[in-house]
Amino acid sequence: MRPLRRAAGAALIVLFTSGCAVGPRYVSPAPPAATSFIGEHAVEGRAPASAPADLVAWWNAFNDPLLSSLVERASAQNLDLQQAIARVGQARAALTAANAALLPSGQVSGVVGTNYQSLETPIGRIGSAFPGFQRRTDIYELDLGASWEGDLFGGRSAGRDAARADWQASAAAAVAARLTVAAQVADTYVSIRALQARLAVARDQLDTQQRLVDLVALQYRKGVAAELQLRQAEGALAPVRASVPALQNELDIAMNALDVLIGVQPGTTRAELAVAAPIPAPPPLSGAGGPAALLRRRPDIIAAERALAASNARIGVAISEYYPKFSLSGLLGTATMGAGGLFSAGATQANGVLGLRWRLFDFGRVDAEIKAARGRNAEALAAYRLTVLRASQDVEDAFSTLVQQEERARALTDGEASLVRARDASSAAYKGGVASLIEVLDADRRLLENRDNMIQARAASAHGAVSSFRALGGGWDPVPIAQ
Repeated sequence: MRPLRRAAGAALIVLFTSGCAVGPRYVSPAPPAATSFIGEHAVEGRAPASAPADLVAWWNAFNDPLLSSLVERASAQNLDLQQAIARVGQARAALTAANAALLPSGQVSGVVGTNYQSLETPIGRIGSAFPGFQRRTDIYELDLGASWEGDLFGGRSAGRDAARADWQASAAAAVAARLTVAAQVADTYVSIRALQARLAVARDQLDTQQRLVDLVALQYRKGVAAELQLRQAEGALAPVRASVPALQNELDIAMNALDVLIGVQPGTTRAELAVAAPIPAPPPLSGAGGPAALLRRRPDIIAAERALAASNARIGVAISEYYPKFSLSGLLGTATMGAGGLFSAGATQANGVLGLRWRLFDFGRVDAEIKAARGRNAEALAAYRLTVLRASQDVEDAFSTLVQQEERARALTDGEASLVRARDASSAAYKGGVASLIEVLDADRRLLENRDNMIQARAASAHGAVSSFRALGGGWDPVPIAQ
């Protein structure tokens, strides 16, 4: 009998420790079939002789020390990023708990107590009738207990796999948050420099228009110009004057937004940004390996794929509820009514329990749980595919914006010299009595619009470069997130 018992015990141990996997085997989705982006050649042709910018620290490629400093400060102080990092810690704790669920648990318990029996209760009356009855009773107990639920059908292992994938997804989401913050800082900085340039143009135009009004007013007082011309000049001056506070308001809002991104009180960086500087020029770019490489670089895609893996593992957790759960628990300790005999042979106590838990008559509910898990997995798969498509769209949109806005800025720059000459010629002709005031005002308006559009086009191309770096997953070294 003893060999048989040993064999049965060994078989039980093997059964408890080995387990069997349940649920579908996870297979990563297939990568996209496209080998390159549509706008890749146009972007790489912008500066064919130059090496593309480094994707890891792409903000340094704009050659603006203040921009680089602001991005680094935001990476260290941004509060949205700190929340994302805290969520990674929470997911890591959940993984630790899932790993611990696969291991035995133990506890030590002890009791020291005393009881003074009433003589007016049934027990007290009966006990007092016996010789040697003592109303006071002391108890001393010390126990070491352990319990373990075997992962016979792999449900807890699947739960651990889901927790690991959740942790990896949260780590990728934290990286995505850092990349988003860096891009937002760069975008806001570009907007600030563009607004400062537009303000300078508007103020120059305001000075020009004011001088024209002063000239017409002088001519009107001398009887050379009609009142209509004076009112036309004053009317043209009003919208130019009104544009200055509007642009200043936008600039104030952008500076406040930048401070919040950095995690400081609004107004903190005003002194650093007070002196206007040129809009950062977009650096050379490349397709960075095309759509296939995008899957490895974009942290939001990695997070979506890990969320898909977690939902797949939870199908196994749900399926494991079809099967019984076995547990082992035991206790070894000592108990006595006197402290001196606590560790004597007669005070020793022990017990062992083999437990069974099986939802035998609850399969309808288990079926529903499995269907729900499969539904969440299908939802996660659709979310992953949509994330991949939107990532490719982000790249294509950013490439198009960069290339087309640079072309627009070049066209506007080429036309500015002609508009300046036209404005000067119309002003001279008006003073000579050859041209009308309407021609002068129209030349001023067209020059102002061209300069403002040129600044906006340069800013849009810089925004396109920032969006390109962000869309390509730039801003980090894509090593495996968490294994």
